[in-house]
Amino acid sequence: MRSTEYISSVLETIERASQTQKDPMAKASKLIADVTERKNNVWIFGCSHAGIIAEEAFYRSGGMVTVNPIFFPGFMLNTRPVTMTSKLERLPGLAKIIFDENKLQKGDLLIIHSVSGRNTVPVELALEARDRGVTTTALTNVEYSKSVSSRAPCGKRLFEVCDVVIDNCGCRGDACCEIDGLPEKIGPTSTAVGAAIINAVIIDAVEELIGRGVVPPVFMSANLDGGPEHNEKILEEYRNNIYYM
Repeated sequence: MRSTEYISSVLETIERASQTQKDPMAKASKLIADVTERKNNVWIFGCSHAGIIAEEAFYRSGGMVTVNPIFFPGFMLNTRPVTMTSKLERLPGLAKIIFDENKLQKGDLLIIHSVSGRNTVPVELALEARDRGVTTTALTNVEYSKSVSSRAPCGKRLFEVCDVVIDNCGCRGDACCEIDGLPEKIGPTSTAVGAAIINAVIIDAVEELIGRGVVPPVFMSANLDGGPEHNEKILEEYRNNIYYM
């Protein structure tokens, strides 16, 4: 069955990313630890389905309190018509507005998820961040991105403009299964693989903080005894680093 093939492909892609991306993932973990220790801020951004990884990483049990998502209404999947998200992602100048209207500051870390890495807003947001002293990490598909041209006016793709680049090791077009009689491939991998990567990076950042003697700001499930009290305390401690409340 193709469903079994799909699950195997997702697991193989996660394993390939885990083995081949150890160095950039370790760099990203250290950056998160550095930013957290000095009380700067961690941000994560993506357009359309890429934004699901931003949703995955914030305000959740077992996640870091200080991961701030950047949600632009026109990029979320509740946008109607949803096709507008694709048009807005290609709009020059919008990234500067998004940057200015959020609270990014010099010394912060911005993680940008874009599978193709070709569209204007992710690229221009990375460039804006670089100009403002914000370190950037890309989560992208390097092989896919190299096979397509940039849509950004600068002619660059995301992997070409970020300080750290993590390759999700997926396939071109982000669909991995072929079915006889169907010309298109089916079965995207980027969400499952991206979620595994971002959580793995955060786990190592937490471990790094513990090694430095810093108590990591991690949410407990509010459905566990003591969870609400723990979360209230840590939200108060890091209230100046939280912009989603």
